Amino acid sequence: MMPAARESLLDAAYTALARRPWSAVRMVDVAAVAGVSRQTLYNEFGSKEGLARALVRREADSYLSGVERALAAHADPRDRLAAAAEWTASAARDNALVRAMLTGCWSERLPTPTLSAVPSSSAVPAQRRADGPLPSPSDFVGLVRDRAVAAVAVPGMAKADVMELARACELVARLSLSCVAAPPGEGGVAELVRHALPRPLR
Repeated sequence: MMPAARESLLDAAYTALARRPWSAVRMVDVAAVAGVSRQTLYNEFGSKEGLARALVRREADSYLSGVERALAAHADPRDRLAAAAEWTASAARDNALVRAMLTGCWSERLPTPTLSAVPSSSAVPAQRRADGPLPSPSDFVGLVRDRAVAAVAVPGMAKADVMELARACELVARLSLSCVAAPPGEGGVAELVRHALPRPLR
C-alpha cells in the first residue's frame, strides 16, 4: 500500500475518533472516508487494534517532531526549552491522544492500546513498528529530555555539566506534563519554565 493511502486511513480514523467514541468507530466507515475497501484497511492494519496502535504511534511521532521543531526555533537555550514546554501543553490541549499518552489517563472515548509490544504478522514495516512497544508517560519524559539535551548542549561540555543540563531538561519535561494536568495561570508554562531553570543554563 502507498504511504499516502495509509496516511489517509489514519486521518480518517483520527477524524472519526474526534466525532464519536472509539468503540463506535467502524472499520467500514474509516475505509469509505479514505476511499479504499475494507479489505485494504484490514490488509494494512490487521485489526481495529492494529489501526489504533498505528494511530497512537503516529500521534506520538508527530508530538516528538513538534518538540524538535520547538527546540530548533530559538538560539537562546532558555527560549528553546520554554518553547518545547509550550508545545507540549498546546499539543496535549488540542489532541486527546497526545494528552492520554503523556498523562497515562485514557478516557472511555479513546482506544486503549497496550503499551507492550504485540506479535506482528504484518508485512508492512510501518505497522510492524506500530506493533512494537508504545511509549509510556515516563518514556516521553526521557525522550523529551534527551532531545532537549541534544539541542542545548555545546561541543566539549564537561560530563558534569551535561548531567546538570540533563537534570534541568528533565525538570522542564516534568513541569510541562504537570501543566497538561493542571494548566497554569497568567504567564503560562513558558514563564514557569524560565523561572524554574537554573542560571546560567550552560
